[in-house]
Amino acid sequence: MKKKPAYQIVYQELKSRIKEDIYPIGTLLPTETELCQIFNVSRTTIRKAVNMLVNEHYLEVKQGHGTTILNPSTSQKLNCITSISETLATKGYHVTTKGVSLEQIAAPAKIAKIFHIKNDSPVYLLQRVQYIDDSPIALISNYLKFSEFPDLESHVPFPKGLYHLLETVYHISFKEADERITAVSANFTESQILRVPLNSPLLYSERITYSENGAFEFAISKLIAEKYEYSIHLEGRAD
Repeated sequence: MKKKPAYQIVYQELKSRIKEDIYPIGTLLPTETELCQIFNVSRTTIRKAVNMLVNEHYLEVKQGHGTTILNPSTSQKLNCITSISETLATKGYHVTTKGVSLEQIAAPAKIAKIFHIKNDSPVYLLQRVQYIDDSPIALISNYLKFSEFPDLESHVPFPKGLYHLLETVYHISFKEADERITAVSANFTESQILRVPLNSPLLYSERITYSENGAFEFAISKLIAEKYEYSIHLEGRAD
């Protein structure tokens, strides 16, 4: 098992202190020098941890003023990397997962290219059906880089969610993601599993998720369009 990086430890501890109101919303985070002393780490480590929290809208850095603690619940979440189950849970739904299948397969050419591995190298394929309040809402398939997640099978069915497991057990840092969203019609199998009429509209999403070491996940999600939406905050005009 890889040793947890120092910046990841600092990041998680700062995040916990914000959530527990040790660092109250609206106040200033201790200075970089103070944080170096508190955690006994370098300035580079502190900056990486702070940048992660800035990207998640827990902190805002203002030059010459300091770093302010934000209320993440008032910030736009689409611009953060979050799973479907996490998004639904924050909206108050009771989220469950059924029909979980995890298998080791030979990487298709598309997946091999994304992960920068040889064709037919082993990858994990995780497939499942997401439910809200006992009604199906999404079909999800995740291709995961095999070398990053040894013994993944022993953690099925991921009671707290896949992303939570990857963060807490495998210490994956979610750096960035590219996502493409379009619309498709439900085929016969999808209509039966999701309990919608044939050719019903589905939101189709493809996401590539990256850590510091590159792409580690390719996810395909098909969601019932009338039960789920994406909302994006836009600001200003392009140059």
